Amino acid sequence: MAYRAGRHFLQIPGPSPVPDRISRAIDAAVIDHRGPDFADLGLSVLSGMQRIFKTKSPVVIYPSSGTGAWEACLSNVLQAGDQVLFYETGQFATLWKQMADRLGIDTEFLAGDWRNGVDANRIEERLRQDSNHSIKAVCCVHHETSCGITSDIASVRKAIDATGHPALLLVDSISGLASVDYEHDKWGADVTVSGSQKGLMMPPGLGFNALSDRAIEAAKQGGSKRSYWDWREMLASNASGYFPYTPATTLLYGLKEAIAMLEEEGLNNVFARHRRLGDACREAVAAWELETVCQNPREHSNALTGIMMPDKHDADFVRQVILEKFDMSLGTGLGKLKGKAFRIGHLGDINELTLMGVICGVEMGLGLAGVPHQSGGVEAAMRSLSR
Repeated sequence: MAYRAGRHFLQIPGPSPVPDRISRAIDAAVIDHRGPDFADLGLSVLSGMQRIFKTKSPVVIYPSSGTGAWEACLSNVLQAGDQVLFYETGQFATLWKQMADRLGIDTEFLAGDWRNGVDANRIEERLRQDSNHSIKAVCCVHHETSCGITSDIASVRKAIDATGHPALLLVDSISGLASVDYEHDKWGADVTVSGSQKGLMMPPGLGFNALSDRAIEAAKQGGSKRSYWDWREMLASNASGYFPYTPATTLLYGLKEAIAMLEEEGLNNVFARHRRLGDACREAVAAWELETVCQNPREHSNALTGIMMPDKHDADFVRQVILEKFDMSLGTGLGKLKGKAFRIGHLGDINELTLMGVICGVEMGLGLAGVPHQSGGVEAAMRSLSR
């Protein structure tokens, strides 16, 4: 491919662009992962991730993708034949359920429309029907990357508690963590799954499980046959800053720097910045007279915006035009939304001027692709960000 001047705009909803500070931190010599210097690094990132998840319970770090962290979550607290209730919010809820199916778990899917978040009332209703407490866990996606929907996890915990049901609450916040507020302890999650390549501004390669006392006890008492994913060995080694097998040392250097950057800005300021950028992006979409995938304003994601295409217009053609003409990558529609929607990622290391470049590129691309729309999205976003 011929050289193209300027930087590529990576505006997919993850992996997000890696800041120079993190790249430089990763570009360091590997150290002895059994030596004293590594213990300092290990304890630093483990305690730092507790602050990011807002938990006093342990956070387990795997050298894996978010998909690996999904499997770690399921295999530690569930076994083949266990009944689990999933809620369909989009493609990633669907894929997590499919993983559970392959592991032999007896899954039930509360059907959704991919345009609205979790309805806690439906979960409460289903659990009240389960008088024998056969359902062992409820699995929800906090921040559905395929649709740009943020669900109310606290309401799910409230629904579970209202029934007196002992089901564990297992949550995916892979694309939400460090971009939108997440409170593992306060919201009553038993396991929260996340990854390094979204709001943490890292390359892919680290997966996380934030735990609760109930989850740790469930893993001691049961779970599936497991080795690599076993929390017990990880927690024993993590107590002194080490890992039971060779860790991804250079990624941990990067993670330490990412935590420092987030805390320098302040988590509340990080969330406020994402909220401002999300509002501006949605105002641009409204000015274009297009629809966001998410229909409930209270559930709009501040880390990405999904945009529906008018009938007979292919979202992937729009993405192709924008990539070829303006060197910008946008997220494809996934699963049921393939060809029907595209996604703008505005998470991680992003500011107002970057977002304005993105919106300008999208507006030009809509015109070049022949998509019916009104002009004025750029001006609407400018007004929003100038307030």
